[in-house]
Amino acid sequence: MRPRAASFLVSAALGLAALLLAACQKPVPPRVIVLGVDGMDPGFVERHWADLPNLDRLRHQGGFSPLATTTPPQSPVAWSTFITGLDPAEHGILDFVHRDPATRQPYLSTARTTGPRFTLPLGPYSLPLSGARIESLRKGKAFWETLDERGIPVTIIRIPANYPPLHAGREISGMGSPDLMGTQGTFSFYTDDPAEVTRSVPGGSIRKVEFANGHADLELSGPPNPLRLDAATTTTRISVDVDSERAGAVLEVGGQRRILMQGEWSEWIPVEFRLAGPFVKAKGMVRVFAQQLRGGFRVYVSPVNIDPLAPALPISHPASFAGEFGRFFTLGIPEDTAALRQGIFTLPDFIGQIRLVLDGERRMLRQSLDKFQGGFLFFYFSSVDQASHILWARHDAELLEVYKAVDASIGEAMAREPSAKLIVMSDHGFTSFDRGVNLNAALSGTGASAMGLNGVYLDGADSAAVQRRLLELRDPETGAQVVTTVSKGGKPGPDLIVGYAPGYRASWRTGIGETSPSVFETNADAWEADHCVDAAAVPGILVTNFGPIPPRQSLKTLSGLILGLFR
Repeated sequence: MRPRAASFLVSAALGLAALLLAACQKPVPPRVIVLGVDGMDPGFVERHWADLPNLDRLRHQGGFSPLATTTPPQSPVAWSTFITGLDPAEHGILDFVHRDPATRQPYLSTARTTGPRFTLPLGPYSLPLSGARIESLRKGKAFWETLDERGIPVTIIRIPANYPPLHAGREISGMGSPDLMGTQGTFSFYTDDPAEVTRSVPGGSIRKVEFANGHADLELSGPPNPLRLDAATTTTRISVDVDSERAGAVLEVGGQRRILMQGEWSEWIPVEFRLAGPFVKAKGMVRVFAQQLRGGFRVYVSPVNIDPLAPALPISHPASFAGEFGRFFTLGIPEDTAALRQGIFTLPDFIGQIRLVLDGERRMLRQSLDKFQGGFLFFYFSSVDQASHILWARHDAELLEVYKAVDASIGEAMAREPSAKLIVMSDHGFTSFDRGVNLNAALSGTGASAMGLNGVYLDGADSAAVQRRLLELRDPETGAQVVTTVSKGGKPGPDLIVGYAPGYRASWRTGIGETSPSVFETNADAWEADHCVDAAAVPGILVTNFGPIPPRQSLKTLSGLILGLFR
């Protein structure tokens, strides 16, 4: 065979092999990234385009629009609609809490934990013969389940209202994920203040500490012991030796020592709670804030978070996925507004914790982008929402810093994935919270009652009469209309959904179903802003690097827009 003919045959064979190989390979999936920023307000963004250069650049690449939220515009309700494309009455999440029809007591609307079906009593212990069950109460199909079924890689990082996580792609649960005690966040605060006593407060506990030669043992509460018949609360101890002259302390936990100076936050500290014998333990982790070590002792210990390196509860799928990020805030809402509202944190302390959360979120986004090989990536930022509740209107400069940190992360995603379709969205915006409405006092005599932040249960009362009562409600100080909309609810939630005018919101006592002698109260709480109002007043935000954005986009339609990018 001539050399030229041989060369031709080799080239043809190689070309054919390349074509066959390409035919066997799966098509490369599109690259779509959604950054969900809880509480990002379109009006605030429009007032600060110059300070948010990446969002500004993104909207000029594609488009910007307010995003219609849900009724009511509460985070678990809104995110559930985004996840499923269903109205709240269809997916069944209509408030943070729903009312048990038998006991009339509130319960968390998004998830339920039931104990093991079979147990074996053994002395003071109750040994489980089957596993406990944690189930989501949200109905409907998550849009990324459709992507997963089509073979598209899916990664979901801390989307709210998704606890326990689904088994579709790789997921880490977000808002709704409990601490190790099974609560939505219970802090511990230790002080030697002579005027203080050990007591429980909303969101945590205050512990009086007695020192001997600069040494004290801090008792830290853990989860109820599921192996005991009495479900006794487990505890562990943090040993503290304080050097008040140097304003420092040595903390010892589980045989490991750490030095902490006044004003510093610790890194994550693993903690263990013995359940039975030396080997059966529940593992968690805390961060410690040494608020004061000179001239007094004031130390804050975060809620006991589920440790992603040894998860005691299901926070990711697969179970090992969360551990790939190292240790991070696993509690659904990590920013501790309760500590601020109880006077434990100062405002600078709270802002410092916001920075910790943001730093962790930004690190996790970088790690997520490192691993992103195409398909769909959702990543969630929590701090704009929690910061807005505290900083809105009165501390705009500080709130803008939080927005700027998120904007910087948006810029990182744009730089790292220039060819990806990028969406930045939020579930709702914000407005002021000036006056609390004691709705049960307003409904007195109607037979109806209120529970949750927007819900009314008719309990046989005349619906039309209750709606008239609500819409006729006026603030005696200003004459302003207080309730602007009343909508139909749905089971298992409230019968009616109340939409408040901006500046008004259900009182805290209304939220847990209590009443008060007066209908109105001036809000003097550190929680100065909210979004649980008329949905038209607090739209979210939608910004893309592609356009044009179809008109009349809402949380309900957004999942369809995302699915359309994979056709």
